Amino acid sequence: MRWVGEPYRRRPGYAKRAAERGRLIRPWDKKIIHSELIIDADRHLSHIARQAEVRPVRRPADDGTATLTQAAGGQGSNSAIMRQFNERVILTALRRLGEASKADLARQASLTQNTAGQIVRELERQRLVRTVGKRTGARGQPATLLQLNADGAYSIGIQLGRRSVDCLLIDFSGQVLEARRRERAFPMPEEALGIALEEIAALRKAIPAGGRSRLAGVGLAIPYNLGSWRRELDIPSETYAAWNEFDIAARLREETGLPVLVENDGTAAAVAELFQGHGRELDDFVTLYIGAAIGGGVVLGGDYRRGATGNAGDIGLMPVPPSRLATAPQPTRPLDILLTRASVNSLVRHLRATAGVEITDRAGLDEAVERHPGPTREWLEDCADALVGPLLSIGCVLDVQAVVIDGDLPDGLTGELVGRLRELLAAAAAEAREPPALRIGTVGRSAAATGAAILPLHLNYSPSQQMLFGP
Repeated sequence: MRWVGEPYRRRPGYAKRAAERGRLIRPWDKKIIHSELIIDADRHLSHIARQAEVRPVRRPADDGTATLTQAAGGQGSNSAIMRQFNERVILTALRRLGEASKADLARQASLTQNTAGQIVRELERQRLVRTVGKRTGARGQPATLLQLNADGAYSIGIQLGRRSVDCLLIDFSGQVLEARRRERAFPMPEEALGIALEEIAALRKAIPAGGRSRLAGVGLAIPYNLGSWRRELDIPSETYAAWNEFDIAARLREETGLPVLVENDGTAAAVAELFQGHGRELDDFVTLYIGAAIGGGVVLGGDYRRGATGNAGDIGLMPVPPSRLATAPQPTRPLDILLTRASVNSLVRHLRATAGVEITDRAGLDEAVERHPGPTREWLEDCADALVGPLLSIGCVLDVQAVVIDGDLPDGLTGELVGRLRELLAAAAAEAREPPALRIGTVGRSAAATGAAILPLHLNYSPSQQMLFGP
């Protein structure tokens, strides 16, 4: 990483290096690397969004096994920490580019080709980067292409919801190696903990024998206040309030001995979209995930935002007018909350009351939607109507490039919902303002679990401010 500005201009060789890069570095320039690192010349400060947990640094030892050491430790940056920081910048750039040459990475990270080459060699030694071939069709010698080494690290993701427990294993490239799902409506805390522990044990065994020491950790996506909103979500008993006092992440750490990183399920879905979907081309967007309830996540400047309490993007609690469906519970206040009307639970409730079907799992929901298009269409209209106000508010407050809509809905239903929303938003948008652009999510039903699995990789292998300046 290089600071820029007048002192740098006076260093020998500046003009030559700047000419090679095709421009002079001006004090007001900003270089964005997937917008996780922003080098601002005016302030000479690297700004990284605050994360959920203290970031451990996972570095493979000389024998190829992975070890955990603490970053920075409040002692300030030195050459070793700076080198490690630049390694993470290169990894982040390569994760976004997919395949790249050393020259590509040097340009992306604002490093000299020599420095980038040294970093790449070290990352190859750590088994985090590998060569995949040559770039053909260009002038000169074919460039060697690099990509992330899938065997470099592994991670487990768990989505603990009100209707299921979803677990999956991913490799360093983000590829899902194994996915497991337990259909279970409203499990109690100890039961959910037992299910999660069983699945973690099974997924650890699924890691190739030579890579089990390279497990970065467990990511947990869970709705905050899981036992709340009994009326709106048809939670069957007051005993589920026990969830609000149960620290399942602490129990998982204790039982497994692994690092466990926690995020709201809506934020986790945004993380998945950031690293595996529309985030490869968008730096500012909001993700809505329609599950048993509805959650959201915020991505600004290429990094996901947690907010002061970890509830950024918690769209499900935004106030909306009461539902016009007779099957919806009547609010106790003049306004209802969005999750009453826009959620899989509200769809299940409407199908159960109008079509007489009992839905206990995902396959049952898919079948009911296909067999009963009338009630499904009624719910879709009410859901879309409820979303118009919150979506326009998101557009006005955050001015993002797009709103990405995904969820645990049957194939095609999300597309129908987005199509109807575009019509309603166009009709409701204020003068001189365009409604937010809508996109269908690319990750699908596993978005929250996938985002959870990405968390340990992101927090272990992405550049962080703490590495340079301490906590």
